Parts: sequence; structure tokens; C-alpha cells
Amino acid sequence: MPVLNRPHLQLRHEIFRVERILVPETDRLPKREQKVIAVMPAYNAEKTLAATLADVPVGSIDEVILVDDGSTDRTVQVAREMGLTVIVHPENRGYGGNQKTCYRAALDHGADIVVMIHPDYQYDSRVIPHAVGILSLGICDVVCGSRIRSRQEALAGGMPIYKYISNRFLTTIENIALGQNLGDFHSGFRVYRREVLEKVPFERNSDDFVFDTQLLVQAVRLGFRLGDVPVPVRYFDEASSINFRRSVVYGFGTLGVCAQYWLDRLRLWQSPLFQAKEMPAANRQPNL
Repeated sequence: MPVLNRPHLQLRHEIFRVERILVPETDRLPKREQKVIAVMPAYNAEKTLAATLADVPVGSIDEVILVDDGSTDRTVQVAREMGLTVIVHPENRGYGGNQKTCYRAALDHGADIVVMIHPDYQYDSRVIPHAVGILSLGICDVVCGSRIRSRQEALAGGMPIYKYISNRFLTTIENIALGQNLGDFHSGFRVYRREVLEKVPFERNSDDFVFDTQLLVQAVRLGFRLGDVPVPVRYFDEASSINFRRSVVYGFGTLGVCAQYWLDRLRLWQSPLFQAKEMPAANRQPNL
């Protein structure tokens, strides 16, 4: 992956139209029965949006919804020129607040599978059809992209050493606490079955970065199956990243969510985070 890991990575700024990835160029591609919608929680992604979308395999998604969270650059204009479905927050609602709008919109647009990928060109979007395929086969309900196939690759890709160490520590704690075996609990590339987002009460979650942790822990608590796939990542100036102070806050928030999980599981304190939403009548299983 020498191209992906170049520190002087040159982003592509050529004109891009979303039809290039929504409409297959050949009828030899297998037809999907599920509607796949990609959602992008965006903030100042003008310089990286085209590159992120250009790598999406042709025919792997049916619609792209970008939710702009009060960007100060031309993200909204660029996204509209590309033909994306664009939703604008006039004021910044936070990373979690952005995702809440993303998922509500995807469900409203009839998604069977929802792909969440950051538009900052950090995650390799070529992995999308492979992650979607795992859900389509019924193997998992949630698939996360793991940035840490090996320590060497993660660090060579530019992951700061403190992020690597904190990721390994938190992921280990979460795997033990939740009975899982994920390689990376903190990835910004995730794929969900519709039923997960219909049942998990993500609207009750934080509007900050700990939203991601809460959603995965909720999915585990409500009985959904988690899995992951390795995904190459790139760290460079234009890629989004939280600073050290906010990383510390996020880390303590993650530990707090794990504690809430066990308090709820032991029935010592029933948290509203783990009380499932009422499923839509059309998706309920009939009583036999």
C-alpha cells in the first residue's frame, strides 16, 4: 500500500459526478436486493470529498447522503455540484449530532444497509462492497473497518503513537467488557443493517465523539452481531482528527459507557441508552 501511506499524498480535485459510482458501467455486476445508502457526516470536507467518492466501487451504493455540520468552507456547494443528497445544519451540532441526522435520513430514504464513512479520505472506500457483503449474507448486523491489521501498518499509515496506544487499550477493555473480538472499536467506517438503527435508541446518545462507542455498546446489549474487516487508512493534514485533550475525554467517556452496560446488564441501574425503540410494524415478526 505504498500509495496510501505517502505522507505527501496528493488529493484529486477533478470534477466528479456521483452517477459514476451509483450506476454500474456493466450488467455483469451481481444485482443487490438491498438498498445501500452511504452517509457522510461532513465538516469542512471540501478538499477531500471528491477523492473519497472517486474510490467507491461502481454500483456498490444506491445513494449518498452528506450531512454538513456548519462547515465554513465550500463543502455544501461542492457536494451539490457532485449530485449528492445534501442536508445542512446551519450551526454545528457535534459529531454525534451529525450522525443522528445521517441515520434518520438514511432510514427515511428506505435504506436496507447504511454505510457510514467520513468524507475526509482517511478510510479506503474501496472496502465498501466487501463490508456490505458480510451483512447481505446474514453473517453480522454491524461491520466496522479495522485500521489496525498490524502495528506496523497502522503506524506506517501515519497513526500517532498515542492514538495507537490508547486505541489498543480501549479496544481491549471493550472486547473484554462486551464479550466481543473486534480489532478496532473506534473506526470511522461502519456498516449497519436497517434493523440495528431502527431498534437502537441512538437519538438518546451524546452529540459528541462518544456517540460512536455508545452505538456499538447499544448494539451489543440489544443482541446484534458485530464484526470487522481490515481497512487501510491515511493520516494527513486534511484528514479529520481530534486533539489529545479531546481524546482523553473520549477515552473516559468510553470507559463510562462500558460501566453503564454492566450496570444495566446486572439490573443495578437500567439506562435509557439500552431500552430498545419500538420496531416499525412492517418489520415485526408475526406471532406463530
